Amino acid sequence: MKHVEDSTHINSRGTVFVCGGTGCISSKSDQVRAGLDGEITRLGLAKAFEVKFTGCHGFCQQGPIVHLEPEGILYTHVRPEDVREIAESHLRDGKPVERLFYRDQVTGAPIPYHRDIEFYEKQQRVVLHNCGNIDPEDIDDYSASGGYESMRKALLEMTPEQVIEEIKHSGLRGRGGAGFPTGLKWEFCRKAPGQEKYMVCNADEGDPGAFMDRSILEADPHSVIEGMTIAAYAIGATTGYIYARAEYPLAIRRLRIALSQAQQHGLLGHSILGSGFDFEVEIKEGAGAFVCGEETALMASIEGKRGMPRPRPPFPAQSGLWGKPTNINNVKTLATIPVIISLGAEAFARIGTAESKGTAIFALTGKVANDGLVEVPMGTTLRTIIYEIGGGIPDGKRFKAVQTGGPSGGCLPAELLDLPVDYETLTQAGSIMGSGGMIVVDEDTCIVDFARFFLTFTQAESCGKCAPCRVGTRKMLDILERITRGGGQEGDIDKLQQLAETVRDGSLCALGGTAPNPVLTTLRYFRSEYEEHIRNQRCPALVCKDLVSYYILPDRCQGCMICLRNCPVGAIRGDKRLIHVIDQSKCTHCGTCLDVCPPKFGAVTKVSGEEIEVPHDPIPVSPSK
Repeated sequence: MKHVEDSTHINSRGTVFVCGGTGCISSKSDQVRAGLDGEITRLGLAKAFEVKFTGCHGFCQQGPIVHLEPEGILYTHVRPEDVREIAESHLRDGKPVERLFYRDQVTGAPIPYHRDIEFYEKQQRVVLHNCGNIDPEDIDDYSASGGYESMRKALLEMTPEQVIEEIKHSGLRGRGGAGFPTGLKWEFCRKAPGQEKYMVCNADEGDPGAFMDRSILEADPHSVIEGMTIAAYAIGATTGYIYARAEYPLAIRRLRIALSQAQQHGLLGHSILGSGFDFEVEIKEGAGAFVCGEETALMASIEGKRGMPRPRPPFPAQSGLWGKPTNINNVKTLATIPVIISLGAEAFARIGTAESKGTAIFALTGKVANDGLVEVPMGTTLRTIIYEIGGGIPDGKRFKAVQTGGPSGGCLPAELLDLPVDYETLTQAGSIMGSGGMIVVDEDTCIVDFARFFLTFTQAESCGKCAPCRVGTRKMLDILERITRGGGQEGDIDKLQQLAETVRDGSLCALGGTAPNPVLTTLRYFRSEYEEHIRNQRCPALVCKDLVSYYILPDRCQGCMICLRNCPVGAIRGDKRLIHVIDQSKCTHCGTCLDVCPPKFGAVTKVSGEEIEVPHDPIPVSPSK
């Protein structure tokens, strides 16, 4: 254990931060906060401590999280019933509660201090510096951390052209997927003819497993408003829209609170900070269509039309909302703007790589010990993110692949773990940076089924406007489903390759253009697994239901009848003290028998592409058992 004994009771007022992100609230962190408030009052400690709700702390696997400052002690998996012990032992008596400390993934040793946990130690939290450290519903908290100073500087000390040059010099590229230079994008809109222009924040985060934008909006909404206002000033827009999906109720509620507070403090509206610059922001709630993350479809939705993409050019910078010049940036891009204005372009540009400046924010999920919200310098390797920050693969399993860039990204194998994460390198590997999803899978994942899962999502989300996406993704999905059902045919791999390239090259928008990426990369790196499914009717990961069989091993069966009683289709025959037999003609491969067989017996096994020699009829269990 690290030196928690050096920690002393705080005489000056300390702060107890309780994670109030969606994930932690779903695990009753709101009750934890209320309980801590009550206990502090009961114990007469209100002059010594205050309790604050924060947004996502990032360490989602360990939530609900309670973080005490200035001590820096972090408690994990805190339940309402733990509150009294924290209050009495730690807050009153100065004795931290060791059982609630994070434990090292290798040694199991308790780590009390936030700064010593590898998940945080290996990150560089530039954009996320406020997340978990301020109350997102209190503008004074944001201001105390330097909030709105960048906007003050931009509006009162810089011209719009100077702001644009600063962003261009920083090397910032759009964090929404394509990675287009942000300053150049602003410049196009600034120079577009016309007095009426619009500024749009794309918060329509719809990738499976992604929660970066939601977490920033829940934890630090003012940073997005500040960045959006600076962007509007730079391009000459007086009206802005935040397009956020309605499935993010907490993010939208905190955005509304932040917008109201900014308006009351003269940070939005008429002549902001006396600068003569006017800017109003409105929230537009999206109905959850994935295609509305695409710029032109998003604008159509704001206009009240069906969210469908249109051909480009003209680009939004020339003809966007209602035909007027429009600039669209996503949440992470806008949250980065105040940092650049504050640090300076040169300081920001020193972070990252030559072509990919700054940091990247990822939602690290899947088969990884410590999932959560991660921010690292561009160029950090996949291995560092997955093994050092993420803690590696749990339960001693073998790493198999990582999907970067969400459902439109690529699936990268173990031999590419030392690949630096930046725009160019990921593209060369067949993947994309995307909006920042990163899903890790282990040896128990079937790659063919994995590709099928993502294609199922993108195919269902296709708006249907163009034939390559509408028809091509359906044909690809048909082939993948047939392969996973055991109906794969010679030539299917070539057909998939050809269809994927056609969809990629012929689709109208980025949804169709990137939808084949999971298939293309799995064909590139895991071709042998496709061949096993097609030629040998075998799923190496034992996932594809129609390619697996279940057997009861006669030397392990105890005749306990647990599997027989639980089989939903009556495919198991036997009796007490008789070795059970599975009728393969009746078995639906549901796996219930494997799930319910006591681990101490381990009598049920799952195989693919082979048969196991077992009795055809129940026979007596060996007397020695």
